[in-house]
Order: sequence, then structure tokens, then C-alpha cells
Amino acid sequence: MSDTSGRGWFRVVLGALAVVLLLVFAWKASELLILFFIAVLLAVYLSALTDWFQRRLRMPRPLGIASGVVLTVVAFWGVGFLLVPPLTAQVGELLSVLPRRLMIWEADLVRLGESYPVVRDLLGPIEEGGSYFGSIFGEIGSWFSDAVPYVFTGLWFLVHAFSVLAMAIFLTAKPALYRSELLQLVPPRNRVLASDILVELAATLRAWLGGQLMAMAVLGVFTWIGLELLRVPYALAFGVFTGLAVLVPFFGGLFSTILPALYVLPAGGGLYALAVLLLGVVVHVVEANVVAPKVFEKQVRLPPVWTLLSVLIALKLLGPIGMIVAVPILAVGRVLVKRLYVERVLEGGGYHPILSDEPIVITVPEGVGLSLSPEAERSVPGMLEVLDT
Repeated sequence: MSDTSGRGWFRVVLGALAVVLLLVFAWKASELLILFFIAVLLAVYLSALTDWFQRRLRMPRPLGIASGVVLTVVAFWGVGFLLVPPLTAQVGELLSVLPRRLMIWEADLVRLGESYPVVRDLLGPIEEGGSYFGSIFGEIGSWFSDAVPYVFTGLWFLVHAFSVLAMAIFLTAKPALYRSELLQLVPPRNRVLASDILVELAATLRAWLGGQLMAMAVLGVFTWIGLELLRVPYALAFGVFTGLAVLVPFFGGLFSTILPALYVLPAGGGLYALAVLLLGVVVHVVEANVVAPKVFEKQVRLPPVWTLLSVLIALKLLGPIGMIVAVPILAVGRVLVKRLYVERVLEGGGYHPILSDEPIVITVPEGVGLSLSPEAERSVPGMLEVLDT
């Protein structure tokens, strides 16, 4: 075996080992990497506000960042000032009456299981003195206690919340610094491609984040108004829950649609519950087919099957916290697969530097400007010889 072939195999083995070590590190530090990804999303949000202040009001970037933070805090305070008192009252009343509703639902489930053996088999056996909802809530509690790592609990929550905010502000303050740090890890001949991909990733995350915030607001407000018109108790609490539940695709919307209908079912009857259920369906259909296409950019209109699959995979690997970041991770992965695998491997683009369509300007020692388009027939050395003569 020649020395060149031996060095080639050595590089392959070394690269494979590096990939394995990187995957092991990502698995061991998955909770902290989630925090970093949340910081990146927050930085994308702050960067959008900062860029707007810089572009429209000619603010220096540090002042733009401070203005973005202050504006966000004021907005949260204003919304909290308007919604927190009635929301707190409604949530408190809802929690006080919820045990009685659970007892009614439990009795209905028992009767349904006694009448239909298939339903009883689906629900599974319950211990003496136990209940279906008790076992469900217990399983959910253990699920979250296992899924929510130490970084989200107790004093560590405050430490890591501050860390996320600090990382987001630093990333927003000097994005070029961290971009250049990443590009230094890429071979020089591929840095143009890597820089272009980073720009597309930032645009994708910004479009997803803006669309997500708009979807949360639209679903929450429309659900609240619709439930008020139907005279459903605790409409504001259900509306806020619907807006927050959209963070989890499919499952959040499904649960937030069914929950108000289940709540009014014992007292209002089947038709009333059906009307509440249809309201939730209509609101989600309008948001998905009218609001979302106008808000979301083309690159974040993800196919539903891939979205659902990404949520299930994130749930399996990272637990409920992974469900929240599953869609932006899918959007990032889709851009990387498209740019690095589809365009460069399958379509034969290769990993050579991307040629720009703009004219190439070269300054010679005498200070004379030389302009060549990429389609020029003469080579650069040939044109320089013409200038020398």
C-alpha cells in the first residue's frame, strides 16, 4: 500500500472517530445544547429588533439591543398587567372545580368500559382505589420529572435562565465575531459556501420565530373571543393555553381543542361540546390556511409528515422539552441537508467555492481597476499581460 493511500485511510478513520466522539458529546450534553439552541432563538429575536432599530432609527447596535430588551420587557409587563389578574382568577377557579369534573369524567369512562370491552382493554386495568385519570396524571408527572433535567429545576433554573439571556445578548451584540469563529473551522475553499448557509439558517430561524409568535397570538385571541361568544367558562384561560400549546405541533393543538369541549360536556351536553370542538377546529384551520401562508416564509413551510415525525423523534430522545424545539431543529436540518447533501452531492455541485454573478474586480499594483465577469473568455493572467503591454 502506498503512503498516499495509507494517509487517505488514516484520514477516513480519524474523521469517523471524530464524528463518533462528537455524537457522544452531543448525547451527553443534550440538555445544555438545548439551552444553547434556545439562546440562539432568543438571539435571532433580539437581532431582528436590533436590526430594525438600526435601520429605521439609525441607532448604534448596543443601544438597539438595549431598546429591544426594554421593549420586550415592557410588552410582557403590559400583557401581564392586562391578563394576569383575570387569568389568575380564572385558573384558580378552574383548578378548584377541576377535581369534580375529573370525577364525572372518571365515572363516564368506567361506564363506557363496562359497556364496551374494547374500550376497557384500551384503557387498561386500574388498581383498587385508583382511577384512570390518577394513573394518567401520575404517568405524566413521572414523564416530566424524568424529561426535565436538572438545568430546568430549582436554583439551576435561575442560573441557566441568566446564562441563556447572557448568551443571547452576546450573540446579538457581535454576530460577525461568532460567525467568523465558526467559519474558521471550515476549510478556506469552502468558507463562501459555509457563510452562505449561515445566512440562510439565520433567515430561516427568523422567519420561523416571527411566524410562531404570530400564530400564538392569533390562536390565543381567536379562541378566547370564540369561547366568550359561546359563553364557555374560563374562556381567557383556555385561550391563553391554546396560544401556548401551539409551541408543540399537532399534539398541542389537538389537546387545546379537545380540553374546552370536554370541560363543557357534563353540564352543556353533547351539542354544546360539539360546538366548542368545532370552534377550535375552525380557528386552527383558519390559522393554518390563511394566517400561516402570509406569515411564514417559504423555507419554513415544512411538510406535515416530517414535522410530526420530528416531534415524535424529539419526544423519544429528549422528552417533552424536545417537542418545543423539534420544529426549529427540523428547519435547520432541512436547510443543511438541502445545501450540503442534495445540492452538493446528489446534484453534483461539489464543495467548490460558490461563484458570484457579480463582476469580479481586481486591483493591480498600479491601482488600475480590472473588471471581469464570470463568463469572460480571457483569463486573469491574460488580461494582466494586456495591461502590462
